[in-house]
Amino acid sequence: MSDITVIQHPLIEHKLTIMRDVTTSSSNFRRLLREISLLLAYEVLRDLELEDVEIDTPVAPMTARKLAGKKVCFVSVLRAGDGLLQGLVELVPSARVGHLGFYRDHDTLKPVPYYAKLPEDMGSRVAVVVDPMLATGGSAAAAVAEVKAQGGRDIRFLALVAAPEGVAAFKAAHPDVPAYTAALDEKLNEKGYIVPGLGDAGDRLFGTK
Repeated sequence: MSDITVIQHPLIEHKLTIMRDVTTSSSNFRRLLREISLLLAYEVLRDLELEDVEIDTPVAPMTARKLAGKKVCFVSVLRAGDGLLQGLVELVPSARVGHLGFYRDHDTLKPVPYYAKLPEDMGSRVAVVVDPMLATGGSAAAAVAEVKAQGGRDIRFLALVAAPEGVAAFKAAHPDVPAYTAALDEKLNEKGYIVPGLGDAGDRLFGTK
């Protein structure tokens, strides 16, 4: 699908395969998700602006490049988004962090908001909204809508695994927001879970089921 960028790398595929395995423990699931998030970040953040600065190396002065302009904000969609968040913050420790909470009504499959806390001045930041599973697309679309409502303009969305139905719903709601994933799976089942997927990412992260 041209509506989402599938980030392909042998290490990502290898780690994701282990995460999909039902026998993988919560501790290994958390570790692997952190490691994958570092690899995904390279693609999601590849167009950050740079500026020339003058520095002295131990050998000679030189002109080098550093990040410039807009600052980064990672927005985690609770609770599973925190699994992706850990690696991203390690890579960009100066980034601000926001949290948005939704739970899915199991009858309607619609997202229900319960928490929102974002940094001020979202309009001057590159906002990366993270949620491991882009399933129905409801929570992702609602999260990006909230970021926009609080002034966000430069927004990207990052998922670990996506379903075609979720991608279609997300892009219908936010055609202006680029979306990235490590894998585009086959479909959703009747309960709104991605097939083959990896189960409930939050439960597997935190060992709650």
